[in-house]
Amino acid sequence: MPSPPPHDVAFLVFDGVKLLDVSGPAEVFAEANRAGADYRLRFVSPDGEAVTTSIGTRLQVAGTAANASCFDTLIVAGGDRLVDRPIEAPLLDAVRQLASGAGRVASVCTGAFVLARAGLLDGRRATTHWRHAALLGRAFPAVEVLPDAIYVADGDVFTSAGVSAGMDLTLALVESDHGPRLARSIARELVLYLQRPGGQSQYSAPLRAPIPQQPVLKAAVDAIVSDPAADHTVESLAARAGVTARHLRRQFAADLGISPSRFVEQMRLDRARALLDEGHNVSESARLAGFGSTETFRRVFTREYGVPPSRHQHQFRTAWPDGATSPAE
Repeated sequence: MPSPPPHDVAFLVFDGVKLLDVSGPAEVFAEANRAGADYRLRFVSPDGEAVTTSIGTRLQVAGTAANASCFDTLIVAGGDRLVDRPIEAPLLDAVRQLASGAGRVASVCTGAFVLARAGLLDGRRATTHWRHAALLGRAFPAVEVLPDAIYVADGDVFTSAGVSAGMDLTLALVESDHGPRLARSIARELVLYLQRPGGQSQYSAPLRAPIPQQPVLKAAVDAIVSDPAADHTVESLAARAGVTARHLRRQFAADLGISPSRFVEQMRLDRARALLDEGHNVSESARLAGFGSTETFRRVFTREYGVPPSRHQHQFRTAWPDGATSPAE
């Protein structure tokens, strides 16, 4: 059987780069090599100097982007500073130069902000960490942001969600290069999902109630947040706010971008998910959060998070109650 052709991968790194955004995908490629692939990894920085990672360790590089040859795959890792500070010109120049000679370009987590700032995501679909997806969409309106995606492929440009999602994306790239059998082997060795169930919303922190800009909404929002399980009709909330139901709906839409009933549902979902994580079973969580029935709760939860509540509890519970082996329905 002929050996697979070599595949050159460049990681563009910089001071403050999140180490797992680099080491996670690199380990997937390394595991693929142990299974017979031939990925050749190289780490480069804008100035050719070693970089300090997010945990304070120094990461040596092979040279500068300017002196790098063409690569089959370019991976741009993320870092916290990419979100709240200007991205320096040398980093943008480096990604543009490397991307121009790469067969495909990928980002991990907030690395999407580098691709977007460099113009590489214009007119494309993309994702990033759930916490920063809305900001990415606002800052770069030419990008169609998919906030719940684990990773997104749009032509020869790939973006992934937060941190460990970079490994999911890399596994998908390996599968594209070498087929599902080798990808399954890597997933087993690294204890990864070959295809992770659900989307980012199941991993994000529970929704924090927004602070209404209009005083008329405060009474209604406070009532919902303080007791999501109560019988919150639009009429009862409007009466509490001292306005008509029609006016309340308009205010919710204008100020919060959501209907009152949808806001109630989201608060109940947050409460139910917290109850699941605390160890309550599905039926208890549905009842205590104010859902009319367990079946309604299952349907709404699955629609929102991409997985049923029992599977979510399996994935995110740290321990079962004494003597239990699985969540009771």
